[in-house]
Amino acid sequence: MARYFPEPDTVHGTPLKTGVLVVNLGTPDAPEKGALRRYLKQFLSDPRVVEIWRPLWWLILNGIILNTRPTKSAHKYATIWTAEGSPLRVNTERQAMALATRLRDHAASPVAVAYAMRYGQPSIEAGVAQLKKDNCDRILLLPLYPQYAASTTASSMDALFAALARWRNVPGIRVVRHYHDHPAYISALKNSVEAYWAVHGRPDKLVMSFHGVPRYTLDKGDPYHCECLKTGRLLAESLGLHADQYVVSFQSLFGRAEWVKPYTEATVRQLAKAGVGNVHVICPGFPADCLETLEEIAMEVKAAFHSDGGREYHYIPALNDSPAWIGALTEIALDHLGGWLDPRWTPQQAQLEAEHTQNRALSAGALR
Repeated sequence: MARYFPEPDTVHGTPLKTGVLVVNLGTPDAPEKGALRRYLKQFLSDPRVVEIWRPLWWLILNGIILNTRPTKSAHKYATIWTAEGSPLRVNTERQAMALATRLRDHAASPVAVAYAMRYGQPSIEAGVAQLKKDNCDRILLLPLYPQYAASTTASSMDALFAALARWRNVPGIRVVRHYHDHPAYISALKNSVEAYWAVHGRPDKLVMSFHGVPRYTLDKGDPYHCECLKTGRLLAESLGLHADQYVVSFQSLFGRAEWVKPYTEATVRQLAKAGVGNVHVICPGFPADCLETLEEIAMEVKAAFHSDGGREYHYIPALNDSPAWIGALTEIALDHLGGWLDPRWTPQQAQLEAEHTQNRALSAGALR
């Protein structure tokens, strides 16, 4: 059996492009039990996500979690599902399309952009296949994770290289490892907060809620927690906030193990009990609104705040496809595309290069 997949669509001498693959975490196909079971099985089977002895985890996952959690999760997804589908998929697709438009305006060389999900559809394998059809010989992996974590960025890298494992003509690869302190990212967050405050006023306390990770990942050397704290500090500084005007917390806990603290829900409950009447929450680690922002933060945590006496609670929406964020995403991409994009490129030069490449291929064939 052939080790590598055949590439019958290859046409020597055609102009080559640079590709950008925008990757987000993932989403089920529908807010239904069956779809959630498929999605959760793929997600929670990733050893980057759950670092438990595999035989034991297999029993827990297949014997308990996949028999109980899909129904509960489906109900939650149903509360945020839109006519267009999953908010995460819709927002990610819009970001990718907007990025493609910006790169056409800013880059001289041809750039193709595709988007994919680490779990669910469209898959990373499908994304790189699309870029291959677009004749990309270089691909930039752009995960929409501002802060690096082994369970997110590294997992996306695993999936990309697994998809390329049987390609014969493997493209050049670059990866955006993180952008937690990129000035354009911080500026986009600042603009989002200030625009929201211009309409709703300033709160007594700004809560910056990031997705949680197990405590042991920090102890084993994962930089995620530190990068979240740095993002929070830089955003606070850009807004002119003092230390007592904001707090960084962590959400979306799973299982019984200790996770990095403080926990978001516990934090807002404490604020409410302490008499802090007006709280705004932003989720800087989520560039696109999704279940964790629209349901967990905007609904569940809000209810917890009010139940403990809090008066006014606001969730500041994610960056989504706001012009400031698309501009920042473009800048981040261009920073990592340096040397791959020829500023002197023109369509005429591309045609000449294609002709030269084809002539070289023909000459090589004649010499055999």
